[in-house]
Amino acid sequence: MHVVIIGAGQVGESIAADLQHDHDVVVVESRADRADELTYALDVLTITGDGTDLNTLLEAGIEEADMVLATTDDDETNIVACSTAKAITPAAFTIARIKNTKYLRTWEHDEGAFGIDLMVCTNLLTAESIVRVVGLPAARDADVFAGGRVQMAEFEIGEGSPIVDQTVEEADRFDSLTFAAILRDGDVEVPRGDSCLLAGDRVVVIGSPHSVQTFARTIAPKESPEESAEVVVIGGSEIGYHVCRLLEERGLSPRLVEQDHERARTLAENLPETLVMESDATDMGFLEREHVGDADILVSTLDSDEKNLLECLLARRLGVERTVAVIDRTSYVDLFETVGVDVGVSPREVVAEEITRFTQSGAAENVAFIESDKAEVLEVEIGADSALAGKTIRDAMADLPECVVIGAITRDREFIVPRGDTELRAGDHVVVFVETPVVDEVTALL
Repeated sequence: MHVVIIGAGQVGESIAADLQHDHDVVVVESRADRADELTYALDVLTITGDGTDLNTLLEAGIEEADMVLATTDDDETNIVACSTAKAITPAAFTIARIKNTKYLRTWEHDEGAFGIDLMVCTNLLTAESIVRVVGLPAARDADVFAGGRVQMAEFEIGEGSPIVDQTVEEADRFDSLTFAAILRDGDVEVPRGDSCLLAGDRVVVIGSPHSVQTFARTIAPKESPEESAEVVVIGGSEIGYHVCRLLEERGLSPRLVEQDHERARTLAENLPETLVMESDATDMGFLEREHVGDADILVSTLDSDEKNLLECLLARRLGVERTVAVIDRTSYVDLFETVGVDVGVSPREVVAEEITRFTQSGAAENVAFIESDKAEVLEVEIGADSALAGKTIRDAMADLPECVVIGAITRDREFIVPRGDTELRAGDHVVVFVETPVVDEVTALL
């Protein structure tokens, strides 16, 4: 497949790195020094030029393009680039990264507007990612499959967790939950019954939403469940607004701190169940007067990484149990989580994963990435010609690599707990954990 990527920022580079091995990738970048960097870093062709310029697109081979991805930091540039590409090559599938939801609303009203086949909204995706994590105590990441009937989540096991030093067999007390992986010291381990769970480990589980929620409460019993959680959002950015709106839809009444008077007034008018407070969120006196330290979760969505780090550290000092920070620079995520932020969410990483999820899904209907690129959780429908159709899971596992875990099955929209004697049938949707090197082998079998 001939893929043209416009924009070589963190998002464009991440997507190019994922696609370079299986596709013919051309990256268009306006900055010559950045284009040169990618030439040496990746096995892709880079072209220096304006991605909205006809001659530049023709040089990139737009006439033969199967897919065009516009991933710059400017919404209008991405829209124009996709429109131009569509005018030249109507058969090309165009994907635009945008931040402002007004463009998304226009596109949703008439899909195909602007000459765009898929529009990916950074701010909305980031807010959705934050809200999924907020709803699960101790969760670092979460995703849903099979129309919401299956949930995958990654949890960190804290020092005081009840399952510390237990084996997986001892900790697995849930009817519809599967331990899919243990992440330890940068390595990914497929758990066995005798695998020991240590403080600091991250575990990936797959199961029904109820079982995942119950597991979350079990490993972090001191944290409040979602329905009673008190959430404070710092910053009335687009991300902050959408976090509050989505929390309202879940029946919560968050508090939102915004310093700008006009923005605070607009937010108050549009968020009926949110208490909007106009103040400088770094003012310790204000934070103490408003008892921010009593909150279960603080989400910082200010306009710089440094401000979000400061806000989370202040919240920690005041006694907030859990902090979530929006981190623009992806390379800062691990650093911020090391110095005291519980969960760092990078909008660039979120949107890159969403686009890569679409471009690489292949036979999979849904994909989530673990540890960026070390493993994947896939949703695949068992075909009538599948080598595994008609086999029990016990027999099917003999045909699959050892680094594969079948985490859940849905059949006729019903959740089925995968056990050794469960038979796989054509039409089943299976959610599997797979280490990245064997993804193609596994999807071919399924």
